[in-house]
Amino acid sequence: MSAETTSKAPSGHEIIAGFVKMLDGSPGVYRMLDAQARVLYVGKARNLKARVSSYARPKGHSGRILRMISETSTMMFLTTKTETEALLLEQNLIKQLKPKYNVLLRDDKSFPSILVTDHTFPMIKRHRGAKKEKGHYYGPFASASAVSRSLAQLQRVFLLRNCSDNDFETRTRPCLQYQIKRCSGPCVGKISEAEYLENVRDAERYLSGKSTGLQAKLAVEMQAASDELAFEKAAAIRDRIKALTNLQGAQGINPRATPEADVIALHLEGGQACVQVFFIRANQSWGNRDFYPRVGSDEIEASEVLEAFIGQFYDSKEPARQLLVSHPLENTELLAEALSEKAGRKVEVLLPQRGEKAELVESALRNARESLARKMAESAAQGKLLKGLAEAFGLSGPPQRIEVYDNSHISGAHAVGAMIVAGPDGFMKNHYRKFNIKGDDITPGDDFGMMKEVLTRRFKRLLKEDPSRKEGLWPDLLLIDGGIGQVSAVRAILDKLEITDVPMVGVAKGTDRDAGKEEFYRTGQRPFALRHNDPVLYFVQRLRDEAHRFAIGTHRAKRSKAIGATPLDDVPGVGATRKRALLQHFGSAKAVSRAALADLKAVDGISGAIAETIYDYFHENG
Repeated sequence: MSAETTSKAPSGHEIIAGFVKMLDGSPGVYRMLDAQARVLYVGKARNLKARVSSYARPKGHSGRILRMISETSTMMFLTTKTETEALLLEQNLIKQLKPKYNVLLRDDKSFPSILVTDHTFPMIKRHRGAKKEKGHYYGPFASASAVSRSLAQLQRVFLLRNCSDNDFETRTRPCLQYQIKRCSGPCVGKISEAEYLENVRDAERYLSGKSTGLQAKLAVEMQAASDELAFEKAAAIRDRIKALTNLQGAQGINPRATPEADVIALHLEGGQACVQVFFIRANQSWGNRDFYPRVGSDEIEASEVLEAFIGQFYDSKEPARQLLVSHPLENTELLAEALSEKAGRKVEVLLPQRGEKAELVESALRNARESLARKMAESAAQGKLLKGLAEAFGLSGPPQRIEVYDNSHISGAHAVGAMIVAGPDGFMKNHYRKFNIKGDDITPGDDFGMMKEVLTRRFKRLLKEDPSRKEGLWPDLLLIDGGIGQVSAVRAILDKLEITDVPMVGVAKGTDRDAGKEEFYRTGQRPFALRHNDPVLYFVQRLRDEAHRFAIGTHRAKRSKAIGATPLDDVPGVGATRKRALLQHFGSAKAVSRAALADLKAVDGISGAIAETIYDYFHENG
């Protein structure tokens, strides 16, 4: 009898131990990868050898870390000059790679701000994105609605214009904003340049937190106007004082000893996390936002979550001069150094224990607890709906990813397809997709043809990007807007691509096309309906309505862009700014196409070379 020798695959600890022998004490970033070369975890270290060797020990780890080690098949390393550089690189890689075992910030949109433009009569408006336009920026505000509220109040107080430069320059009569006392009418000479600029300076003083003497100054002006018997002017100043008082009262929290800070508070419960961020600028609260980073385990420490959140949050945002945090961090000084380096000025990370700053943190912490409680309640309700959906449609289990498709067009023109995604946490808006219908062989208005194109493109891409179906991108359920015809068309597409295991349901209005009488269609089965008051029916209606909303919004945006398109869009070297300058100078794209070379060179911002390019384009293609 012969003995059979079997070789045991090395464990994660043994694999990591092998890498330790090749490392030195340099600072850097390490990556753990599984057998399919997917990144499991990204970490940074002051001393790579010491940090990685801790994973080689089989004991002393939490369950989460033990699972990560057991899945590790290989590692990658990048050394850096300093630990600060390693920290910045770590956060960049986490955002880019989205590793399974890292804390991950899922909502990372930019925040809006208020812009006072660089103009003879400056405009005040909302701004989001890169700060390319000349002017003074004030922010961040927590949301667009917070900016809108502040803008509305600021216009009541300071009477600054919010119209575009083109409207301002072409207007001959005061607009409605002037009539309702939201603007001082600089476009038609209702206020002098000096007076208007004084109002602008007052607005900027307020936005900078230097408005202490503003009401006193206005009171003096009101009394002077009254003494001169200019009662209408005095009444207008009185209204501005009243509006300013209301604006100051509407700000809510107005800390006296904290001119500028971001207040960051974390609450952990049941393997979920909520981080509340309050923005304090110019001794005023400019709103707050809640975030729900992915933590993946209830064993994780608050310090790790908070530190990871701060690193990723400020990767593309400017930090305040002080960050007030709710929990102690392991690398406070390192984090402050990294943020200071990025901001180009000193940034402090503080854990306040008493006084006004501690009260601000406690307020943010209370909001974090309440927000997470609401989120968990909503998730529980969503879980029940997904379970009910699985029972109604005969699925093997509650779907984790539902994709809903819809089309929008007007007689075939500007046709678009839209896909929305929903799951256990509700609508997953960062997964929404829009499709410009490209098919030249599609008859205008052919919904079947449009749906075929959208689904074909969607699933061909899925087969290419995630053939093993391990990235969580494949749907557990498709909802199609339509009846048996649409379902049959989509089934034919999936069969052609050899995809046979994705459940699909067509949602069609009933005979009277009334909401609540929807009929559901599945391949090879009779159509059926749910009872009128079934929560699952309401849930499907919400999904379909969201897809319809997204499709119509995408279609309108495409149509608006087409309406605003001109032949100038195709001229090399002519972007939005030059296009605007040309249209303002000549009045229309047609006039630009007919202009002489000398006239083109006379336009502000159009160089001789660009003028020749424009001239040649229209005369060679004319």
